[in-house]
Amino acid sequence: MSMVGFPLLLVPLAIYNIIVWLMPGVSLAEPIVKLTLMSGAEWPLTLSDMLLTLGILLLLLEVIKGARPGAKYLTDHLLSLIIFGGAVAEFLLWPRFANSTYFLLALLSLVDFLSGIALRARRGTELASTAPQAARRSASITPEPKPQPQFVDPSPAPPVTAAASVAESVRPHHPAPQPVDPDVTAPSPEVPSPELQPGNGSTRSPDAPPR
Repeated sequence: MSMVGFPLLLVPLAIYNIIVWLMPGVSLAEPIVKLTLMSGAEWPLTLSDMLLTLGILLLLLEVIKGARPGAKYLTDHLLSLIIFGGAVAEFLLWPRFANSTYFLLALLSLVDFLSGIALRARRGTELASTAPQAARRSASITPEPKPQPQFVDPSPAPPVTAAASVAESVRPHHPAPQPVDPDVTAPSPEVPSPELQPGNGSTRSPDAPPR
């Protein structure tokens, strides 16, 4: 949206100036068309009536445009004031503008300027009144506690396969073998006959008589 809006009330005033300066033979009071109403009466519609109707409709559009938030800026109100000042100057200084039609068009431009100022002042008052309420509302709302982050151990657990678990359950439980000390020698078995002791190198001949 542009920063400067076009003042719509300038349109009927410009048409009036075109008719006065460029078409001097055209009369604003002569009826252009005659409309027959339901009552049977004829309504003569003149060029001045058309200009006034156009000005009223454009004034309605200006009020609707000015009621929107941020629709009109200070420059728009200044342009409306300039248009009203020019219309009043033409009404007072030029004889061909001294009629009721042009006076009513200048009055419509004044209404456009005053309505824009009033809407802007009301919008500023509403913003000033809603700001403390919004501040109190935000202060009354207690912030929710933030959830504490949960840390997860990134190291994965060692996978246990099904085959290893089955092997552990089937494996027999045998005692572990004890180590043998080489310095300890087992005792030799005792024999009743001293001649037959192991390690004795003398052997008795079978032919020798017993002792």
